[in-house]
Order: sequence, then C-alpha cells, then structure tokens
Amino acid sequence: MKVFLGGTCANSKWREEFEKELKIDYFNPVVEDWTEECYQQELKEREECDFCLYVITPRMEGVYSIAEVIDDSNKRPEKTIFCFIEKDIDTYSSYTFNKSQIKSLTAVGKMVVANRARWFTTTQHCIEFLNGQVDG
Repeated sequence: MKVFLGGTCANSKWREEFEKELKIDYFNPVVEDWTEECYQQELKEREECDFCLYVITPRMEGVYSIAEVIDDSNKRPEKTIFCFIEKDIDTYSSYTFNKSQIKSLTAVGKMVVANRARWFTTTQHCIEFLNGQVDG
C-alpha cells in the first residue's frame, strides 16, 4: 500500500505528521527544485499509488491542489481522499482560513463525496483510515 501526499506545500508541516505516523508507504512530491522530471514523477505516482491524499491548509498559495483533488475524485474516486485543516501552526506564526474560505472548502468536500471519493475532517482520521488498510 502506498499513498500520494498531495495538497498544500508552502512550508506547511502537515506531511511531517503523516510521515511519522503512517504504517503504509508514501510518496512526498515536495522537492527543493521543481523540474519537469519532478512533475512527470508526480503524475506517475498519482496514477500508481493506492491512494491520493490532498490536505489543504491555510498556507495554500495557489489553487492547483483543489483542481487535482476534484480531477482525481472524478477519475479515481475509489482512491481519492480530501482533507482541509482550519489552522496551520508552526513555530513562528499561525495561519487560519476565514469563514468564507471554510465555506468554499466544505463545498469542495461535498463535491468530492458526491463524486464517490472520501473526505475526512481531520488529519488524524485520514491517518487512521490509511493505517487501517494495513491492519484490515
């Protein structure tokens, strides 16, 4: 079992939590220098991984991850997982979504579910689900 860790980059630390707690293998697409080769590897991993997880945090700078999760929830609903977290906290500051952003992200979650994919409201629920794939 393997999960693609998609979603917010921008120095968000959510992947570190997953990397510490996951019992299954994972692919972290974040690299120091993004190249065409990195992009092609990401496409390959999204196709081959058992699950494609997209965690959106308030550090999100672009909207491409939202497009990816909707695209995958249409094309590969059985392996697509969406989650957003309202607060992204690091050592120096705290980032939060505003009410309008939360409303929009909730609508994205409902769309993902309507496409027969999964939407979890906490990263811990995502980790428990993924680890359950090993245990179950």
